[in-house]
Amino acid sequence: MVVLSDRDIKRALKEGKISIQPDVSEEQINPSSVDLRLGNQFRVFKHAEVTHIDQRNTSSADKIMKLIEIEPSTPFIIHPGEFVLGINHEYIKVPDDLVGRLDGKSSWGRLGIVIHSTAGTVDPGFEGRLTLEIANISKVPVCLYPGSRICKVTFDTLSSPSEVPYNMRKDAKYLKQMGPEASKMTKEEGKKIPL
Repeated sequence: MVVLSDRDIKRALKEGKISIQPDVSEEQINPSSVDLRLGNQFRVFKHAEVTHIDQRNTSSADKIMKLIEIEPSTPFIIHPGEFVLGINHEYIKVPDDLVGRLDGKSSWGRLGIVIHSTAGTVDPGFEGRLTLEIANISKVPVCLYPGSRICKVTFDTLSSPSEVPYNMRKDAKYLKQMGPEASKMTKEEGKKIPL
């Protein structure tokens, strides 16, 4: 795989091969990545109401999490040890012959903010806003302001276009998501792979 440079990213955006809306500014394009901004929606666990999470029996995200929407000028304060789901501001479309990789910005990492715990891949054919798995591993609360450049995405070329890109999969659980989506693992339980 080959990582797209800033020159290649600009060309792909101009030609519409990669779509990021609203259009990214020149300041958001790095030598080999594009900065994405934090949105204003968060999902937090109802830790005072939920005794545990059983991924096989969770029928609704609303039973274990609540959605919080804040004003763009208001910070979301993430406390030490807290884990929340956030969303990036931009809506992105990845073509069938590229794969995106989501990473946190080092400036946030130096404050103890982790942007994704496991889901760092943006599949070929994905379209939507990205759910961010945000954790505060520091010992002090940190303010997260909507509009802040919170993460970056790099694009790698595939050896050939994906045979079944994400937008063509029948089980594409997070396609065209607009807000921070809770786990939809229960949809996988009927499709168990034998041991």
